[in-house]
Amino acid sequence: MSQFALRKYLDDVTNTQTIENLWNMHTEKMASYGFDRLIYGFTRYKTSSSLGDPQDWVILTNHSPDYMDVFIDEGLYFHAPMLRWAIENNGACSWSWLKDMYRRINITASEQRVMDFNRSMGVTSGYTISFRSVSDRYKGAIALTAKADTPQEDVDAMWDEHGDDIIVMNNVVHLKLLTLPYSGSRNLTKRQREVLEWVGDGKTTQDIALLLGLTAATVEKHLRLARESLDVETTAQAVLKAAFYNQMFVLDV
Repeated sequence: MSQFALRKYLDDVTNTQTIENLWNMHTEKMASYGFDRLIYGFTRYKTSSSLGDPQDWVILTNHSPDYMDVFIDEGLYFHAPMLRWAIENNGACSWSWLKDMYRRINITASEQRVMDFNRSMGVTSGYTISFRSVSDRYKGAIALTAKADTPQEDVDAMWDEHGDDIIVMNNVVHLKLLTLPYSGSRNLTKRQREVLEWVGDGKTTQDIALLLGLTAATVEKHLRLARESLDVETTAQAVLKAAFYNQMFVLDV
């Protein structure tokens, strides 16, 4: 990839305004390197024993629903060796590591099930990039799956030539994603966002009612619905989670 083309791509990425446009742009770019299926995941709720509620994850993918229904919904991700590597490490890792692990270690039945399932779905070669975090609670990673039946050796040869550029592009996309509004299954209405914004500005329920021309009871109703949508117990938690998802103080574009 020429330096001009790389700069042009990074400029387009940093100026896009929606996750949909960014993801479409990135999947197309990664496909040009032979990675036709991607899974990006990010959590702000990681602990020593959990990645948090899956409904609170940011997950973007162009894998088929047949793959994601099993890998995510049936919990195979929990036993995926490359996901474990991503949680414990930063940087890029060739999936040749899986073959080395398979030869050296007695893998568990759950890990074997993941590997068998991936093999049945043509998910056999690729790279994983684990992004460096500023908090122990945060973790993001992307799995780049090569086209089915592509030998890992061919992927590694391509990576030797273009890997540095691919890492830079994925890092920039990751950082850009953290700035864009994301709702997932936690959808807020315009009015719910509005009352949370006023709470974030330090306004009381009575203040918000006066500012919006509503009754205090109506403001309380919107706050309650916002808490329910975000699956939290307090309004302070709702403000924090909405801010995490960049759903507050967002310009209409």
